[in-house]
Amino acid sequence: MNEPNPPHILVVDDDRAIRELIAAYLVENGMRVSAAASGKAMSVALAEEAIDLVILDLRMPGEDGIEIARRIRVQSALPIIVVSGLREEADRVMALELGADDYLTKPFSSRELLARVRALLRRASVTAAGSAPATGRQIDARAYRFAGWELNIGTRKLTSPRGEVVPLTNGEFSLLNAFLAAPGCVLAREQLLEASRMYDDVYDRSIDVQILRLRRKIEAVPARPEFIKTARGAGYVFAAPVEKLSNAAGWSGVR
Repeated sequence: MNEPNPPHILVVDDDRAIRELIAAYLVENGMRVSAAASGKAMSVALAEEAIDLVILDLRMPGEDGIEIARRIRVQSALPIIVVSGLREEADRVMALELGADDYLTKPFSSRELLARVRALLRRASVTAAGSAPATGRQIDARAYRFAGWELNIGTRKLTSPRGEVVPLTNGEFSLLNAFLAAPGCVLAREQLLEASRMYDDVYDRSIDVQILRLRRKIEAVPARPEFIKTARGAGYVFAAPVEKLSNAAGWSGVR
């Protein structure tokens, strides 16, 4: 059974056959995959999607993989696996020194690649959990995931478990963002109003109307919500587990 919130892998390789081979195998093993054929396409994907790990070929047209790896590492903490036909120790050492987390020499086993991807994702997850500030200060999120859904904060894009983009109004986005930032916590109408105050289409009792509309977009049966539940006399609570992707592993979009 696939994970409810599968990790999103970006495969960067100018060889279409290799991209498709890697992507197909990772998808078969429960991961979500995007692909890019150049450093420019990679930058677009990183700016628009919440990526968890990059698989990067060293030999890329225009800008080589070493430079791309260095650029990723300067801007983010995203895990990077470099794949290359270069077998020299110096090339492997250079890639690792410039920010790659792992290095695989072509040809490689798909099972080995999968094992290394999973190991790096586990390591990144442990690191992220251990880096939470002791002061309780909130770390800005770049995306939230729940039950196969993903809300990308930077692009304001809500993606369904089927991969479809679900349009949100300003008010709906703001309310969902507030819920996902505090899962399991009862939020009063006043708190939700404050979270949405910047938008003209949200005011006092219309919070209930906005939540009804939001339920219609994300709930399988809006009349029996699984995510946004009513706390009678108190407000509303987001009842599903939420995965928060921190900006610590984000991408600034600078090229």
